[in-house]
Amino acid sequence: MPRKLGIAAAQLGPVNLADSREAVVKRLVALFREAAGRGAKFIVFPELALTTFFPRYWFEDQAEVDRRFFEPSMPNPVVQPLFDLAREHGVGFYLGYAELTEEEGRTRRFNTAVLVDPDGRIVGKYRKVHLPGHADHKPQAQFQHLEKKYFEVGNRGFRVWRFLDTITGMLICNDRRWPEAFRVLTLQGAEIVALGFNTPTENLHYPEPPALRVHHHLIMAQAMAFQNATWLVETAKCGFEDGFRMFGHSLIVAPTGEIAVKSATEEDEVVFFNADIDLAANLKRTMFNYAAHRRPEHYRLIVERVGAEVTPSSD
Repeated sequence: MPRKLGIAAAQLGPVNLADSREAVVKRLVALFREAAGRGAKFIVFPELALTTFFPRYWFEDQAEVDRRFFEPSMPNPVVQPLFDLAREHGVGFYLGYAELTEEEGRTRRFNTAVLVDPDGRIVGKYRKVHLPGHADHKPQAQFQHLEKKYFEVGNRGFRVWRFLDTITGMLICNDRRWPEAFRVLTLQGAEIVALGFNTPTENLHYPEPPALRVHHHLIMAQAMAFQNATWLVETAKCGFEDGFRMFGHSLIVAPTGEIAVKSATEEDEVVFFNADIDLAANLKRTMFNYAAHRRPEHYRLIVERVGAEVTPSSD
């Protein structure tokens, strides 16, 4: 009997600086109800879903940033309706947000996602590891990408959870570009990887056609799903946020590398697919049978070296 799971990518259109958390949560609630009505048992919301993508702005006052964009607790009264809906409908979800916490005797800030089970309980937390962008002020740039200023590198590693009769892992945005992240998850048995993203249409660092950025997004998703024989759900927050555009193309990719479903807009939109979780069984037994074919003794450079160096062989 195949394991089927209704999965939804609940894409958000633009969230502007002036939009309140309460207004955003009302939109998330509407998306949740639509997804549940279509049969979803797992809903993936975007990265930093509760606010605008604030790392595009340089703020001098960190206290203002904390107040406007970070969550000191999760759940909290503003987002509680989502947790109540989880219990009401028996539906789990992934939610990305900016986390403000006290650890090791100091204030810490992470780009975080939580996994919430159908009882409305947080059962998993992931903090983004691959932070893109820069920490210095670039006043001549059209916009900033200051994740390295506002967040620390995640300190929980890449983990999986038993969730909705599956093994599920979480990533966030730029993690999707790093194959090591996916491989670590699937070495732990991941069958679903949930990932929220906010990706500017324009490349801050060098000229790149927007269509090429979308192309890279799509081929990365297909390659990571196939090469790791896992379902992949990637959900955008997108559209023009106060005039700064981020692309959509939220999608659910099968372990075969085929796009099962993809969003058609840059607005609030639910895309849904009834996924056969065991679809990858043959791939995991043959082509991507890790126990039979992996040779980690030859991969040591992956963990020993950060930057590339030219090291030609002597023979």
